[in-house]
Amino acid sequence: MKRLIYQVYVGARSNLYDWCTESVKAYAESINADYILQTMPKLFIKPDPFTTNRSEGASRLGYLPIFEKENAFEYFPEYDQIAIIDSDIYIRENSPNVFDEIGDNDFAGVYEREMPVTPEYANKIRNYSRMQYSSLDGQSGMDFDFDHPNGGAFMNMGMMVMNKSFSKQLNGMSPKEWITQPMFKAFVDGKGTWKWSTDQTLLNTFINMNKISVKHLDYKFNALYTAIPNDYLKEAHFIHFFLKDKLPNRGENVEELKQIV
Repeated sequence: MKRLIYQVYVGARSNLYDWCTESVKAYAESINADYILQTMPKLFIKPDPFTTNRSEGASRLGYLPIFEKENAFEYFPEYDQIAIIDSDIYIRENSPNVFDEIGDNDFAGVYEREMPVTPEYANKIRNYSRMQYSSLDGQSGMDFDFDHPNGGAFMNMGMMVMNKSFSKQLNGMSPKEWITQPMFKAFVDGKGTWKWSTDQTLLNTFINMNKISVKHLDYKFNALYTAIPNDYLKEAHFIHFFLKDKLPNRGENVEELKQIV
C-alpha cells in the first residue's frame, strides 16, 4: 500500500503550525507514509465577485485558502490511500496507523456528535449542524439525522482519510474543476448561512448526497481541544487545536501547549 499524508500551510508562519506540522511529518515517517506539505497556493479558488456573500477578510489573500487542501486529490493516481490533516493538529508519538482504520470504505473521518464533548460544545454542534445542513436535509435523498441528541451528522474535516476508490467521485476532473462545479457554487460563494463555511460543509454534503461509504473513526483521531474534557484528551492520538482564540497566546506559546499534550 502506497500512502500519503498531505498538509497545507500557506500564509503567515505560526509557532503552532510549525510545531504541529513537524509532529505530523514525524508521524508519517513512523508509519512509512509519504509526506507533502504544501506551502504555496495552487488552486486559487475564488468566490464569484457578483454573487459572493463572503466577508472581505475571507478573501483577503485574493483566493480562499480553505479549499487548498483538496489539491491532495491530484495525487490519487500515485497513491492507494491519502490522509489530509490540518496544520493545527498535533500527533503524539507512537500513535497507531490511521490508514489501517478505514477498511474497505471510500472515506473515513470523525463525526463531531460522536465525540465525548462537553455539554457546552454539544449545544454548539446542535446549532451549527442546523445552520449548515438543515436547508439541505431531505434534498436529493440527503439525511443528516437531526433526531440525534447532539445534532445532525457531519464529520470534522480537519482530518480525513480516503481510499483510492474515492477518486471515482472526481469523474476525471482536476481538484480545481471538481470544486468549481456549479453544484458547489453556493458553498464557495458563502451563500446565506454558509458565509463562514469551509470545505467541511461542501464535503459533508457531497458525501451524504452520494451515499459514499464512510468509516466512523474514533474521536482519538481528531480530538478537539477545549471541546473534549481533559480526561478524554489525554487518551487521544491526534489533538486538534482548532480554536486559536482559546489557546495560550493564540497558540504561539508552544511550550505551554506541550504541557497540555
